[in-house]
Amino acid sequence: MANRRNAFYALLIVFLVAGALTERAFFFHLSYALVALLVGSFLWSWTAVNFMRLGRYTQARRAQVGRTLEESFAVHNTSILPKLWLEVRDHSDLPNHNASHVVPALLPRQHYRWDVRTLCTRRGQYTLGPITVLSGDPFGLFQFPRKIAAVSSIIVYPPTVPVHRFATPVGTLSGGEAVRRRAHFITTNAAGVRDYEPGDSFNRIHWRSTARKDRLLVKEFELDPLADVWIILDLSRESLVERPEARANGAAIFAPPPNLPPSTEEYGVTIAASLTAYFVEKGRALGFVTYVPHREIVQPDRGPRQLTRILEILAVARSASNLTLNQLLSLESGHLARGTTLVLISATQADDWIAEVDTLQRRGIRVIPVLIDPISFGAPRRSAHHLSELIENTGATVYIIRQDDDLTAALSYRTGFKARIV
Repeated sequence: MANRRNAFYALLIVFLVAGALTERAFFFHLSYALVALLVGSFLWSWTAVNFMRLGRYTQARRAQVGRTLEESFAVHNTSILPKLWLEVRDHSDLPNHNASHVVPALLPRQHYRWDVRTLCTRRGQYTLGPITVLSGDPFGLFQFPRKIAAVSSIIVYPPTVPVHRFATPVGTLSGGEAVRRRAHFITTNAAGVRDYEPGDSFNRIHWRSTARKDRLLVKEFELDPLADVWIILDLSRESLVERPEARANGAAIFAPPPNLPPSTEEYGVTIAASLTAYFVEKGRALGFVTYVPHREIVQPDRGPRQLTRILEILAVARSASNLTLNQLLSLESGHLARGTTLVLISATQADDWIAEVDTLQRRGIRVIPVLIDPISFGAPRRSAHHLSELIENTGATVYIIRQDDDLTAALSYRTGFKARIV
């Protein structure tokens, strides 16, 4: 394009020199035509990228690995001149998101629309945009870029696999008292009735009491006696083991059977997300703790919102903590009540934390370690078998996960189905 303009500049100089030497009006007319052509091409190129509107519509701001993100783009020509072509370059950092597009000729006041579907292959928080729009004149002399700086963010949750039956968490001992604490959601324990207030759901109305008292009365509920479940995810630097291709391709495309990147971090995050979905579906009060490297804690609660809170943490979690698993347990075990079920997820090769597990077991806290075998990811030291033997001596149930294991099978108890559990 620059060479083409230089050729026109050279012709303009030649015509001016020829007109000055020969004093013929023909060469001056050619010079005027070239100047008019250059000025017209410049203005055409400038108007092509300025008198237009570009809209970007993202269907959802949340996605999940293995699912599709859908976006729609629309271009409107607001100029009285046609636009011969527009090149839309998208600078989003979402992997495999190819939203760039070449828009064909647009007549005045005409619209053009296209859709983009992207398979999400890596968890994290990403930026959609900015966008650069380029266009030019019919002669290819000028090309103007216009940067649209508007950006938006999207979060991609880690994948989850179905868990059919994890080791059953125990609550308080049978015959114990229910937790005398009001719940804002419906439980199996009705504590009494109270007067109806605006905003109460109609399905909570106790019709017999309403008929007897001749006024609207609603049921109140208490928390059930089952104790909380806590998930602690170890994301320490010393426990991270991954093969070089884990960061090279960045692909975690889900298809049966699941195929995760060869990284203990990705396996740990996926296991934590899957168990979170399992306990939330079972209606258990679930808490979550990890260090990434700062402390991230979600207090025990029920319902889909709890799943969303934990998935948002897991989406951006990285193995950046300097705390070992033993230090993490020492910091977090103090607030665990008797009867609590603690699920530990780690790929550590150290064994100094097993004494802390034994202490928790003696306090009446059930510990279920989920050990990711680092030897299967290329670690040069011992496998997780020696740890499982030590942990079993404390009375804890141990799950061992290896690279390329079917996580549904490895985390589930099913009739006629033997999971890889030690």
